[in-house]
Amino acid sequence: MNGFAQDRKLAGLLLIGLGLLVFVGFGTFVMQLSGEHPEKAWQTFYLNFLLWSAVAQGGFLFSVVMHLTRARWCRPLQSLAESFAAFFPISLLMFLLLFLGRHYLFPWLHHLNHGKAAWLNLPFLFSRDLLALVCLYGLGLAYLYYALRSRLDPLNTRGRLRAFVLRDHTGSAAEIEAQQKKLTVLSLFYVLAYALALTLLAFDLVMGLEPPWFSTLFGGYAFTKAFYLGLAALMIVSAICYLARGSKSGLTPAQFHDLGKLLFAFCLVWADFFYVQLIVIWYANVSEEAFYIIQRLMNAPWRSLAWTVFTVCFVLPFFILLNRRVKTRPIAMLILSLLIIAGLWLEHLLLLGPAWNPSLSRLPLSPADGLITLGFIGLMGLAITFFLEVFPELTAEKAREA
Repeated sequence: MNGFAQDRKLAGLLLIGLGLLVFVGFGTFVMQLSGEHPEKAWQTFYLNFLLWSAVAQGGFLFSVVMHLTRARWCRPLQSLAESFAAFFPISLLMFLLLFLGRHYLFPWLHHLNHGKAAWLNLPFLFSRDLLALVCLYGLGLAYLYYALRSRLDPLNTRGRLRAFVLRDHTGSAAEIEAQQKKLTVLSLFYVLAYALALTLLAFDLVMGLEPPWFSTLFGGYAFTKAFYLGLAALMIVSAICYLARGSKSGLTPAQFHDLGKLLFAFCLVWADFFYVQLIVIWYANVSEEAFYIIQRLMNAPWRSLAWTVFTVCFVLPFFILLNRRVKTRPIAMLILSLLIIAGLWLEHLLLLGPAWNPSLSRLPLSPADGLITLGFIGLMGLAITFFLEVFPELTAEKAREA
């Protein structure tokens, strides 16, 4: 009972802290909107929407992929990965809010001679991207529904959400087997929707900010990066659970080691896409493609940011993750994963910033950007904490069964 009370106390303190982050972030966003530069508020909101949506989409993909590959080593990690689905409704709402700041976010609205008006117009863009997100999140939530039904105790229906998930559920072997088949089908559709939706969002919301530029590799780069982000975020959530609950979390150093190896692999995959896209454009030297790279890699102030991103997202993880012992230490992996997410936040700024601020002499960074980002961190944390509070047994009993 003392351990349970301590867990509840820690959860309460965590919720208060996350709530304060949301309050600070929202307050900063509103203050900046009412100031002299409302465009900065919307641009930071846009960047964080893309980043944290990718975290949720990529983190949830871990569970889907582990189910498809029938991996048994990752059961508690798989349950934690499913908690990222709690951010899906928040992400969808934030996408709709972007419409309010459209005049600050899409430079092509003020340059109608870009030659792509049939594709880049607001009604069509928001409609197709909304449809893509609804399909992706709908499939993800459907997968989550059957995943929970196959794992939860059918007798414990405390709370409306649990009662909804477990309604008419008997827990029989035949029923669970049928649910596993549905999970496999939904997994395949989610992976397909993940690739297509993130490619579309990358084309529309990142590449589309500068209509003359195009890259056929950019979609692959986007959904690979999202999985890299998701793995880093999953490492953070796992490390926090392990540090807070120890063996009660169902996690072991061996699982951190395996997740660290996967993080190392996608560090290499991300760098490979980064390099391949760069080298193809560089050698082709087509003016419509090369200007995008030159502006971000050779022109100040973006050149220093590009090297920072490459160092933080690839060089440091590569050499650190070569060490086997580091991958088994939750605190070390927590710090490294935080650095990776911070680096990919800067990578989003590198991709988006020059489109909004083409003639700046210094990086468009301010304390307000950090405070708004803290608000998004708070929202992500609240979503995950809510999920784990409603389904706490997923990180304990089911982990031990594996």
